[in-house]
Amino acid sequence: MRQYCTQMEAAKKGIITPEMEIVAAKENMNVDELMELVAKGQVAIPANINHKSLSPEGIGTGLKTKINVNLGISGDCKDYSIEMEKVDMAIKFGAEAIMDLSNYGKTNTFRKQLIEKSPAMIGTVPMYDAIGYLEKDLLEITAQDFLKVVRAHAEEGVDFMTIHAGINKRAIESFKREGRRMNIVSRGGSLLFAWIEMTGNENPFYEYYDEVLDILREYDVTISLGDALRPGCIDDSTDAGQISELIELGNLTKRAWEKDVQVMVEGPGHMALNEIAANMQLQKRICHNAPFYVLGPLVTDIAPGYDHITSAIGGAIAAANGADFLCYVTPAEHLRLPDTDDVKEGIVASKIAAHAADIAKGIKGARDIDNKMSDARHKLDWEGMFKYAIDSEKARRYYESTPVSERHTCSMCGKMCAVRTTNMILEGKKVEFCTEK
Repeated sequence: MRQYCTQMEAAKKGIITPEMEIVAAKENMNVDELMELVAKGQVAIPANINHKSLSPEGIGTGLKTKINVNLGISGDCKDYSIEMEKVDMAIKFGAEAIMDLSNYGKTNTFRKQLIEKSPAMIGTVPMYDAIGYLEKDLLEITAQDFLKVVRAHAEEGVDFMTIHAGINKRAIESFKREGRRMNIVSRGGSLLFAWIEMTGNENPFYEYYDEVLDILREYDVTISLGDALRPGCIDDSTDAGQISELIELGNLTKRAWEKDVQVMVEGPGHMALNEIAANMQLQKRICHNAPFYVLGPLVTDIAPGYDHITSAIGGAIAAANGADFLCYVTPAEHLRLPDTDDVKEGIVASKIAAHAADIAKGIKGARDIDNKMSDARHKLDWEGMFKYAIDSEKARRYYESTPVSERHTCSMCGKMCAVRTTNMILEGKKVEFCTEK
C-alpha cells in the first residue's frame, strides 16, 4: 500500500520511491539529493500510476536536459500506423518524452496503445482532444466537460498534461491592449481565447484549477503549465501578454505544489538570440525554479523547412541558461504534419542542442561520450566513431558512400589526414606521400 499519492508528496515525507531510485541512477546523483529537489519542486518525475511500461526520467535542476517528441494525427493526416512508426523512431533515438497531440476524432485507442508500449513519458493537451472526445462544438462545451477530458487522460496513464490555465481574463486584457504582430499561435491557447470571448466566462482551467489539481494528484500526473500567449514571431517576444501570463503561471505553480502536484512551466516559441538568457532567468525567478519546458525558441522566422536548426540554436542557448526540457521542432514546422524523416531530423537536432547545453552546464558525465569519440578519432577507429555518434547509421553511410584507398583515412583528406600524419610522426615514422603506395 503506497504511503503517498505523488512523487512530490513522497519526497516531502522523506520517502524514496522506486522512481527516484531509477532517476538517481540514470543521473549519477545521490538519491537523497534528488528527493530534496523533488520535494522543493525543482525536479519533476512525471510518472502516472497507470503507466506500467514507463522508464522514469527526472526533469529539472542539476539533471540532464531532456527532449520531447510531438506526434499525432490531424483531420488531413489520419493514419495511426505512421504515428506509431514515429513512436518507434523516438524510442530508438532515446527521446525521454512523447506528446500525443492528435486533434481529430476519437484518439483514446491510439493513446492507450502508446502508453502500453512506450518507456518514454507520455504527454497530452486535453484541450486538443475535447471537441473530438465530447463530440460537441466549442461553444457547447462546458467547464465541467473540459474536466471530464482531463480525467479521461489521467485514467489512461498520461504522465504530464499541458493545461493552459494562465490565459485568464487579466492576461487576455494585457494581450489585447498591447497588440501583436502574430496574435495567438498556441492552438490550445487560441481555442480557450475563443471560448472565453464567445461565452464571456473565465478560463475553466483557471476558474476550476483546484478541481484540475485534484484529478492530477489522484493519478500523479505532472501539470505542464502551458504558455498560451507565447510569442509566435520574434517581434512579439517578451511582450506584455507573455509576461502577464508568466506571472499567473508563477502563482499557479505554488498552488499546485501546495496540493503535492508536480509542475513544469512551458516557455517561449520564437525569440531573438539576445533575449533568451534573460527570459530563462526571468521564468526561473517568477516560477520559483520549477522545471522549464521550451519550444525552441526559434531564433529567426525565415527558415521554413529548416526550423529544426533554428530551434536547436535557440534550444541550446535556452538549456545552457536554465531550461530543463526541450520540445523538438522538425523541418516541417509551419508547413505540414511531419513525416518519419522529419521526426528523425527533429529528434537529432534537439538531442544535439540538449547535449551541447549539458556540457555547458557542467552536468556530471556529460563530456564522457565526447571524450570517447575523441579517443576513437585519435586512433582512427571508425567503428568506435560510429558507436559513439548520435546517429550511427548516418555516420556509417556517409563514410562508406565514397570508397577510400586506405581504411584508416576518409575521402576528405586521404593520406594527408592530420591525425594520421601526427600519429605517424609521434610514433617515429616518416611521412612520405609521394612514395607511399
